Amino acid sequence: MRSRAMPALCLMLGWVALLWLLEGVDTVTGGALDTFGIQPREPAELLDVVPAAFLHFGFAHLAANTLPLLVLGFVAALRAGIGRLLAVALLIILASGLGVWFTAAPDSNTAGASGVVFGLFGYLLVRGFTERSPLDIGIGLVIGALYGSILWGALPADNGISWQGHLFGLIGGVAAAFAFRERPRRDQLSGAGAGPVG
Repeated sequence: MRSRAMPALCLMLGWVALLWLLEGVDTVTGGALDTFGIQPREPAELLDVVPAAFLHFGFAHLAANTLPLLVLGFVAALRAGIGRLLAVALLIILASGLGVWFTAAPDSNTAGASGVVFGLFGYLLVRGFTERSPLDIGIGLVIGALYGSILWGALPADNGISWQGHLFGLIGGVAAAFAFRERPRRDQLSGAGAGPVG
């Protein structure tokens, strides 16, 4: 696990740095990147499902997502490896973005990494059970204790916050824990209980 720590940290620092760079560009261009948010049920907007996860509506919006994304992403990369984390993140982004596209209010524009945050939370919460790993169950319990209050953000509300992105991101993260769980190698299965007969 130690060998994964530095790559995991570099990946998440780079990810967060990219988000801040993009928000800086958005600010100096007068919000030009905001057009890459998701406007529901417009066929052309399906192309924005992935970019929207990397954009924010102001630095306060970005700052709220930065620390949980950094912490949850680092823990996920540390436990699952960078390759699996990227696959998990892609599934979460697609689930969150498509959920917004199908269900968000008309004339809304949705962007931000909070769907990824909710997805990584769900992934880490469930991963220990899908992996049958006591360590990961313990990590999930700690993550639940630290960030469990965010679940309120996945409930329907009329406060201008995309609960749809949160909810479908959470669902995507739980699905990812099942879809990308480690499976025993064939030699491990065949070796179980093998030995001389008779």
